[in-house]
Amino acid sequence: MGYPYSHDKEVPLISKGFGDPKARTVEGWKALGGYQGLRKALEQGPQKVIEEVKAAGLRGRGGAGFPAGVKWSFMPEKGDKPHYLLCNADESEPGTFKDRELLRWTPHQVIEGCLIASYATGAEHCYIYLRGEFFETTQVLAKALEEAYAANYVGEDILGSGVKIDVTLHVGAGAYICGEETGLMNSLEGRRGLPRVKPPFPAQAGFFQNPTTINNVETLSAVPHIVNNGADWYRQWGTEKSPGTKLFCVSGHVRRPGNYELPLGFPMMELIEDVCGGIRDGRKLKAVIPGGASVPIMNVDDCADCALDYEGVAKAGSMLGCASVIVMDDSTDMVKQVRRLVQFFAHESCGQCTPCREGTEWVTRILRRIEDGRGTEDDLDTLVDLGRQMTGTTICVLSDSAAAPVISSIEKFRDEYLALIRRGERVGAA
Repeated sequence: MGYPYSHDKEVPLISKGFGDPKARTVEGWKALGGYQGLRKALEQGPQKVIEEVKAAGLRGRGGAGFPAGVKWSFMPEKGDKPHYLLCNADESEPGTFKDRELLRWTPHQVIEGCLIASYATGAEHCYIYLRGEFFETTQVLAKALEEAYAANYVGEDILGSGVKIDVTLHVGAGAYICGEETGLMNSLEGRRGLPRVKPPFPAQAGFFQNPTTINNVETLSAVPHIVNNGADWYRQWGTEKSPGTKLFCVSGHVRRPGNYELPLGFPMMELIEDVCGGIRDGRKLKAVIPGGASVPIMNVDDCADCALDYEGVAKAGSMLGCASVIVMDDSTDMVKQVRRLVQFFAHESCGQCTPCREGTEWVTRILRRIEDGRGTEDDLDTLVDLGRQMTGTTICVLSDSAAAPVISSIEKFRDEYLALIRRGERVGAA
C-alpha cells in the first residue's frame, strides 16, 4: 500500500513521487525524468510548447476547467511591458488537499511546470503564491528552489539557452478570497485581496497592470509530462473533452480517504466503493459533494452513473471543480453540514459585493434558526430566493459558491429541513 493509500487502478503521473523523500531533491526529480520537459521546451520554442499543450487538451485544474494552452495564447507578444506567470498555490477550498501534496513531495515538478509556462508566455518572472498555513510546504519548496537556482534551471541563461526566468515565493495570510485570481494579484501587489471586475482580463492588464497568466499548481505539474511525451501520449487517458489524469481528493465517510490520481471520466461509484474501500462502519451512501464545498450537492441517484469528468458531473447536476470528493453517509445531518459550509463562506467573504456580504450572513442566520428548531416552511422559499439573487450578481463566484449547496440541499433533502421545522412547531405547541 502506497502513501497514504494507493490502488492498482491509479495512473501515477504527477503523483509518482508522493511519499518518496528523494523526489523532493533536484537529483531525485531528475531520476524520475525531471527537467527533461524544460530542456525540450527550450529546444522547441514558445509557440510549439503552446500548441503542444493545446493539442493535449489540458484543462485548468483549479476548478474552472478552462484549457491551459488557450489561456497561454491570450498573452500578447512581448513588447515594452514585462510579462508575468503566477502559480496559484493558495489552496483553501474545503475538502481540497492535492496542491499541498504536489508542493511538499514533488516541488521540482511544480517549479519545472512554472518555468515551461513562463517560457511559453514570455514571462521572465514567476511568483508562486502560497497559502499562509502551508508552513512545512513553504520550507520544502524554498529549499527546492534554491537547488534549482544552483543547478541553473532557474535564473540567468537557463541551461545555456540565453533565457532568463526568476521564481519568487510569496506567502499569503490565510484568506480564502485570495485563491480567486484577481484577488491573488491584488494581494501580491500589497493591497487588500479584493477581486477585480473583468474585463480587463489578466492577460491584458494583470499583475501591476502587466500581461499575466495565472495557473493552478496541478495544472502546471502536468505540463512537463505533456511537453516531454507529447499530446497524443497524454490523451491516452481521460475523455475527448476532458483528457488526461486528475488528482481526486476524497474525504468524509469512506474507509480509505486520500489523493488518488485517476483518468478523467472514472466512474464515481467505482471511486467510492472500490478505490476508497466503500462507506465506513457498514453505513450507506447519502450524498456527495464532487468538487469542493462550492458546488451543488448530489444524492445517491445522481451518483449512480456519474462519470468524473467536467461534462459527466455537469450532466449529473453539479460541477467537477477541483475534484474534491466529499462523501457523506446516512448518518449525516445535511442541514448542519450546509450551515457549516455557508458559515465558512460568510466568514471568508471580502464584503465588496452586497449580495455576497449580506446574503451569506442572512443565509447562515436562517439555517441556524432552522437547525435550532425555530424555522418555518416559508424560510425554505426565502433561502432559495436568496440563493438565486446571490448567483451571477457579484464580481467573483464566492457568492455563487455559498448558494449552490443551499439550493441543491433543499431540492434533494427537503424532508430533513421540514423535519426540523415541524419538530420545532410541535415543541412550540407543547
